[in-house]
Amino acid sequence: MVVPSPFVYWAQTPKVVSLKIDLRNAEDPDIEVVENKIKLAAQGVGAHGICKYEFSLDLYSQIKPDKDGEQNTTVKVYENRIEVLLQKEEQVWWPRLTAQPQKPAWLKINFDLWKTEDDLEGGSEEETRDVMKDYPGMYDQLHKEELGYRKEDYKKVYLIIYNLFQFIGFTYVICVMCVRYAKLEYDSVADTYEHVGSAMKFLQLMMFLEVMHPIFGYTKGSPLVAFMQIGGRAFVLFAMIESEPRMQSKPVVFYLFAMWSLIEVVRYPFYIAQLYNKNFYILTWLRYSMWIPLYPLGILCEAIVILRNLPYFEETGRFTVSLPNEWNFAFHMPSFMRLYLLILAFPGMFFVMKHMHKLRTVKLKPKIIIKKCK
Repeated sequence: MVVPSPFVYWAQTPKVVSLKIDLRNAEDPDIEVVENKIKLAAQGVGAHGICKYEFSLDLYSQIKPDKDGEQNTTVKVYENRIEVLLQKEEQVWWPRLTAQPQKPAWLKINFDLWKTEDDLEGGSEEETRDVMKDYPGMYDQLHKEELGYRKEDYKKVYLIIYNLFQFIGFTYVICVMCVRYAKLEYDSVADTYEHVGSAMKFLQLMMFLEVMHPIFGYTKGSPLVAFMQIGGRAFVLFAMIESEPRMQSKPVVFYLFAMWSLIEVVRYPFYIAQLYNKNFYILTWLRYSMWIPLYPLGILCEAIVILRNLPYFEETGRFTVSLPNEWNFAFHMPSFMRLYLLILAFPGMFFVMKHMHKLRTVKLKPKIIIKKCK
């Protein structure tokens, strides 16, 4: 039998979160508050009539626990409602009440107590005002925005679609390469770019969206670091392979595409799991362990592509700008390739490996659970 939840109305200030639980004639309500979680079970009269009501909320951030001599959670039971006052651990505004971006249908805004950061800049926290008078259309606005819930939903749906699309794309590339190798064995290597090059180019262009994600607040991280990593791949793919037909049939392209695809078919499912707040240890372990052999091999393949292209670019003069010209500017592509190769092979590899090692240490460190003896 499904136990219904009562309507819960919430509001906040930088210091406290208040909950008004719409339950009349509540009998001995059982309320449990632990760190960032609150649970309630009570018999009373609510939207479903007289019955037992329950709810559980994972709060956005930590709240102060009750200590000896210090009461940080206040519960008041009235005839027509239950009020709970929670003290925040950090005095900051929460973008929403719950840890998850999904909002339960029974969770509402308490307009009678609602305040914003602007309200407190020029007055006391205790100052009251007519919400409808001070903020015309506030009801409609807040119901539309729901404190970022719907925006969070849109972001989440978009990120899931993007990551799923990229996962399917790189899975397609690796599957085509594997099927062709199973049928033709080593003879399939020379035609790798002909069969999966277009898909790889499209997926690589799509990856530039990952530079925009942190700029728009969709994900965390540095857009500059993302641009350097994705731009480096794009340089090898478009400037080194696409622009030089003789390079496209080299075996190194097969191995490079294999390294890139193996990394991505693990990375994107890991991101999808994170969006759902799921932690699959094997997926996490693969995400932060596969880079140990694959990143150095991938960088080695990229370096070989650039090195093998040097005589081709010396011969053709592709992308080289010689004097005299109307811009009075000279650029020697083979010299740039040698410089890029030097940066890629030493500082670039060291930076990437150090960054991934730091992430692996954090993500895979053992969790220490301390049990208190009674």
